[in-house]
Amino acid sequence: MVGAGAWGTALAQAVAAAGRPVTLWAREPEVAEQINTRHENRTFLAGVTLAPAIVATGEFRELQRTQAILLACPAQHLRDTMKGLAPFVPASVPVLICAKGIERASGKLMTEVACDVAPTAIIGMLSGPSFASEVARGLPCAVTLALLDAGAAEAVARAIGTPMFRPYVSTDITGVAIGGAVKNVLAIACGVVEGRGFGESARAALTTRGFAEMTRFGLALGARMETMGGLSGLGDLMLTASSRKSRNFSLGVRLAEGERSSESGPLAEGAATAEALVLRARAVGVEMPIAEAVADIVSARVGVDEAIRALLTRPLKSEH
Repeated sequence: MVGAGAWGTALAQAVAAAGRPVTLWAREPEVAEQINTRHENRTFLAGVTLAPAIVATGEFRELQRTQAILLACPAQHLRDTMKGLAPFVPASVPVLICAKGIERASGKLMTEVACDVAPTAIIGMLSGPSFASEVARGLPCAVTLALLDAGAAEAVARAIGTPMFRPYVSTDITGVAIGGAVKNVLAIACGVVEGRGFGESARAALTTRGFAEMTRFGLALGARMETMGGLSGLGDLMLTASSRKSRNFSLGVRLAEGERSSESGPLAEGAATAEALVLRARAVGVEMPIAEAVADIVSARVGVDEAIRALLTRPLKSEH
């Protein structure tokens, strides 16, 4: 496991529950020390007692003996992290990207960034509706595990799956990467609706129209419709667009209440992804007005009221 933030630590806990020893790479030496001596990540996931099978390290070379690598660093740091990791990844070991976003500098999906850095590596995705605190506590969860080789995906799923952590396999790595990235942006929009008190009906409408945007974008990049409607697409959107446990949803609430994006506090991947998403969508001829509104708000090009007004006064059109 690469990345000892809340999500990486929670995934390490889930894999350990499947009876697998886990080496957890931590950037911060104090986090590695907490995990190894106290079996707790007080910095990023306080209050969860970690399995003794989880051993933390700050050295990438310690990952060379693993059978699979899960990469859970923040999306905008994936390229640099992958550069450090790549020399130590055996050719036969799958690398599952667990970060959700689009790289701002290049406009590339996380899987595309990883392939840039390590073109011969076996790159896949693990994504779906899951909060770190719940996964770490062993509450039921289902995710999508995608590799181009279906047999390899099934093998990894069997190795890390448990009754409480259920990976469903796919070969559509592009679709899984898109769902995780786009839902974060849409969750910010739904948080704005919550923060302005527009009600459940408005949020349902926004979530539905946002899913239409996600689907158009996904299909334009070659994703499959069933992936967009699956756990890593619609499922993840339903979770993060409706709960204040979601950092992106909570950011939207705070933006609606007058906070600036630069004051957003905990990492909200959708804020960094929004502009890159809009640019990538325009490049493939896909209209995404909700994502554009989020990008405008996050970048402070327009205020929340102006962005809402622009969406509500768009011409009426066919739903399909």
